[in-house]
Amino acid sequence: MRLVRFGEKGAEKPGLLDSDGRVRDLSGVAADIGGAVLSDAGLSPLHALKAEALPLVPSGARLGACVAGVGKFICVGLNYRDHARETGATPPAEPVLFMKAVSALAGPNDAVPMPRGSQKMDWEVELGVVIGARAKHVSQAEALNYVAGYCVCNDLSERGFQLESTGQWTKGKSCDGFGPIGPWLVTRDEIPDPQNLRLWLEVDGVKHQNGTSADMVFGIAELVSYISRFMSLMPGDIISTGTPAGVAMGLKPPQYLRVGQRMRLGIDGLGEQNQIVVADD
Repeated sequence: MRLVRFGEKGAEKPGLLDSDGRVRDLSGVAADIGGAVLSDAGLSPLHALKAEALPLVPSGARLGACVAGVGKFICVGLNYRDHARETGATPPAEPVLFMKAVSALAGPNDAVPMPRGSQKMDWEVELGVVIGARAKHVSQAEALNYVAGYCVCNDLSERGFQLESTGQWTKGKSCDGFGPIGPWLVTRDEIPDPQNLRLWLEVDGVKHQNGTSADMVFGIAELVSYISRFMSLMPGDIISTGTPAGVAMGLKPPQYLRVGQRMRLGIDGLGEQNQIVVADD
């Protein structure tokens, strides 16, 4: 099942895609795509619906962030071996965790503001994991049972803010619009092997990233289990699981984003995002 949120920013409604890829309005059935709706019990009645019986949403409606009420946006750094190498780092012995502000969340096709003073704005296509049930001290064997589904993330970064002067990863990753998710939340039953998905990203039609989740240093089950040792994972929390090689910082010479450039990115089975970089207001 592919779940979406549609409508103007701040007034999104829940929806799902029918067999023809058209958005259907779920607002008469579910309050939103978040919280208890993401549990197995909450998703079960949605699976039973006949999508064609739901109201059709007009074509071209804006898609918002595919999850509502996100409490934590947790990111994993250097989790692809080739990306670690391109940054000059050694693949870590344990997952590298940092937080991205939830105010960075955006729709999959929203324009991305370039922060004031930015000189090194970068892209990162990532597989997002959406938690569906409270997880604390869960085993790797049980971990995927706590996952509601998966989505595309663009973990945008400002490398100067992140790494230079008093650089901090959270500061360099949390600018407004730096967390587009979606277009869809795809429930876990449709993704039998999250470690076998192709991720790609292009800028102005030039492909820079083309990897596979099989190359992760730490897989999805290991990440969910590991993070649950240090904090309770709650329904609607998102884990952005790292990016393959090909980021702007790793190119020779680096090719950071400029106003007017367009990004297109996607993951097998999870849809595509399209974003243009605009000047901050």
